[in-house]
Amino acid sequence: MILLRRLLGDVLRRQRQRQGRTLREVSSSARVSLGYLSEVERGQKEASSELLSAICDALDVRMSELMREVSDELSLAELAQSASEPVTVPVRPMLNSVSVASVAGGPERVTIKAPAEAVNVVAA
Repeated sequence: MILLRRLLGDVLRRQRQRQGRTLREVSSSARVSLGYLSEVERGQKEASSELLSAICDALDVRMSELMREVSDELSLAELAQSASEPVTVPVRPMLNSVSVASVAGGPERVTIKAPAEAVNVVAA
């Protein structure tokens, strides 16, 4: 099963890390506890829309951009879950295309290699 909260947490963490910011900096800007933000990034807590808005403001990222990235990862995770052989999927122009490989009965973790970075998608 693919958990949306894990995908969302992964995207939030990457956004923060791309900016070279710490959990402490973002939690302070978003006015949320460091521990809670950490749990959201690890996919252990569901973030409310108000909390997501505050985190996006703190990261200076539009929520629509965040959700678009989550949507792309969800699509790839669904394809990986159902694929029996490697699949190349065209995605938004900023990523060009990515390759996804899934092995029936294999591990729950799939690595998606994009031009700029490797992205881990976890199906739980």
